[in-house]
Amino acid sequence: MLFQPMPVKKGRAKPPTYKIMTAKEAVEKYIHEDCYLGMTVSAAPAALIWEIVRQRDRIKTLDLVITSQIGMSSALIGAGLVRKIEMGYNWGGIEGEDKVFRRAVEKGIPRPLEVEDYSNFGAAMRWAAASMGLPFMPTKSQLGSDIIKYNPKIKVMDDPYTNQPIALVPASYPDVAVIHASRADEIGNVQCFGLYGNTDTLARSAKHVIVSVEEIITSAEIRRMPNLTTIPYYYVDAVVHAPFGAHWRESNYYYHHDLAFGLDAYRQFATREGFEEWAEKYILGTRDWNEYCQLVGYDRLYRLMQSEHKYQQFGEVR
Repeated sequence: MLFQPMPVKKGRAKPPTYKIMTAKEAVEKYIHEDCYLGMTVSAAPAALIWEIVRQRDRIKTLDLVITSQIGMSSALIGAGLVRKIEMGYNWGGIEGEDKVFRRAVEKGIPRPLEVEDYSNFGAAMRWAAASMGLPFMPTKSQLGSDIIKYNPKIKVMDDPYTNQPIALVPASYPDVAVIHASRADEIGNVQCFGLYGNTDTLARSAKHVIVSVEEIITSAEIRRMPNLTTIPYYYVDAVVHAPFGAHWRESNYYYHHDLAFGLDAYRQFATREGFEEWAEKYILGTRDWNEYCQLVGYDRLYRLMQSEHKYQQFGEVR
């Protein structure tokens, strides 16, 4: 039989070039109408989400894929950007009930929202499949639940090795992933401290990756502790310097969760008018993330930093 080599597909690796830009520049360049947007919860990419909302008249419509989320997805849904959400969990696990999400699902306010349900683990396995170039991922998660009943995209088959049932979840390949992390260098090597959930898997599954970070560091510092580099440069398209860029959520080793601010936000989110007033003040009424931080108050943000550093600082053994 004549040997025929397997055709080589064009790779998606990004070059080691200078990638630092503003949130406005990154969103304008990579996020467009009908974008399939991926987002994780650890840590929340608030600075990037706020900028997406500021550009909502240009973007118009997004389809959102998450594992679990609180607050950040509320901003996108409340702004009328999200047409469909594929998710494991979208609720206020700490702050309380997410009325923005509920209004969209139950009443179509500000626009009808289609929901495609998975378990948290099933949602993560979709990115894992995409990160390996696979069309689906088998998992025991979701078996025995009603999720399979209401989501026909989840297929159940008999495992050919054990003859036991197994669920297959389809791969998820986001057009763009928005991520907040600890630090990065100029070419896009990204390091994460503490909890980072499925952040690395999402980056490996997406066509384009925008990362906001607390610090920009040198490549020499990256090489000094290479084990912390969870997202190498060849996955990353843009790096945005955004100190406190996860507020009101936390950033491990940098600052604590601003629960009081989040509780107040969710109190206002209870009504459509309340959400719009909040968004007008904190998102649309600010030109960029620095103005948002000034509005929140750097004194408040530094107190959150001090609270975090009281119990843990990077590099310390306690």
